[in-house]
Amino acid sequence: MSRALPKYNKRRVAVIGGAAAVALSGAVIAGSALAGTPARSGGATQARTLASPGTITCPDVAAKLPAVPASAKAEVDRNLALLQTQIQEANKRLQTTVGQGGPNFVNNAILGPLKDKRTSTIDRIAIAIGRTTTKPTGLDSLAACTLTK
Repeated sequence: MSRALPKYNKRRVAVIGGAAAVALSGAVIAGSALAGTPARSGGATQARTLASPGTITCPDVAAKLPAVPASAKAEVDRNLALLQTQIQEANKRLQTTVGQGGPNFVNNAILGPLKDKRTSTIDRIAIAIGRTTTKPTGLDSLAACTLTK
């Protein structure tokens, strides 16, 4: 003797079936998201090793400066410290962007902007010195940095 399900039981079956489908979909999505993580074998993570991206090397501006007048010393020192900060930030960006962009990524996204920042900072140093004595020339050639591996 078969008995038809009452109307409210049919709705309950439909809701439970829908909830099960949503849960299964979530499990599939989570599984595919985890598929890109390194596999573990014997407790050790198998991850590919990437070559070091290198470091950014810039000319030493302080060594090329003429005698700095006492009235400009504080401003020159601040800008020399800023040059070091700019190099550190560029090296950090170099480390965090490994594998991004194309073959000119480092030149376009890191070295180019760094040169622009260094040019401005070096100009401020020259202007500070030039307020009291002869403004140094040729310091712009120290703005460009290179990538060493």
